[in-house]
Amino acid sequence: MAHTSFTPTEQEEILALFGALPDQLDADTFHKTLRSLRQKYHPDNFEKFGDETIREMATDRFQRLERLAAKLERYFRGDDTASGIRPGASGQTPADPIFHPQAQFAYRAMKIEIRTGDKDLKYRIFGTFYRWLMLGEQFKIPETGAYLIADEEHQGHRIGFRETIRVYLTFEETDPPETIAHWLADQIADGADALLIEGEIVPIEYEAILLAIKRRSFQRLGTGA
Repeated sequence: MAHTSFTPTEQEEILALFGALPDQLDADTFHKTLRSLRQKYHPDNFEKFGDETIREMATDRFQRLERLAAKLERYFRGDDTASGIRPGASGQTPADPIFHPQAQFAYRAMKIEIRTGDKDLKYRIFGTFYRWLMLGEQFKIPETGAYLIADEEHQGHRIGFRETIRVYLTFEETDPPETIAHWLADQIADGADALLIEGEIVPIEYEAILLAIKRRSFQRLGTGA
């Protein structure tokens, strides 16, 4: 295992959540407990209370859990890099070395949830400037054949609110995940509070988004030239 450093506060939180300190915790117990914790603390479980403060606290707690889980994942992988992504060879993006250079990626209807207090973010993502967004509406991601599909209708007449924008991402093996991740990161960086991809909290950063997309959409190795 890597000598990943945990702060005293992180060790206390890990002990409270997982019942053991990192060097006393085995990978199987960690993953089993993590699945249970994600179900227990997912922010959607707190929507029923209808209280903004409770929702924000639940989101913050879930994000903290995901950050600790990511650090523990790196610990069990033996990966000492701060980002959890192994450094690449010449010219490669940091996320690429996890996969074979000829790996191919595709996915139909990858669920993406974007939590925001910016009432206009959904319209910027879909490139619309009128004050509504229809269920099933599609938006083609520039420079790719990939597209997003709106999962629900959005009305833009309310002010001072928080919402979750739910969309589905579909792309083929000919669509570069790097281009998709760059576009998504650029679109939401200034307006999103949290990003979930297939139910998992993902940092709103290009490398993290790319890695999350690649992990879920890995298909096979290409045949090469």
